[in-house]
Amino acid sequence: MVFFILKCLISGVLIAAASGVARRYPGAGALIASLPLVSVLGMIWLWLEKPDRIVMSRHAEATFWYVLPSLPMFLFIPRLLRVGVPFWVALMAGCALTIILYLGTTWTLARFGSGS
Repeated sequence: MVFFILKCLISGVLIAAASGVARRYPGAGALIASLPLVSVLGMIWLWLEKPDRIVMSRHAEATFWYVLPSLPMFLFIPRLLRVGVPFWVALMAGCALTIILYLGTTWTLARFGSGS
């Protein structure tokens, strides 16, 4: 339980730092947010709990394939905001697009036997 709380605290501090910096320096906040910190921390936590090269290899490869369908959201949301769509609607639309793309990615990976 202590390890879980430690993981939550470290992860939460990084998210809070990114949003805190972004308030004053949007570009720097975006840079922090774009770093694969969640992925790296996830791999560290996974390795500490289960140091298995095969599991880690599969996890890292699957992470790569699931990052790709999340990228269009970061172009779609700003486009919606620029044409006057309210933030919460734009955010939900961006998340919906990402879910649809995740489903398509999952289907594609299952069909072609990659990213397991």
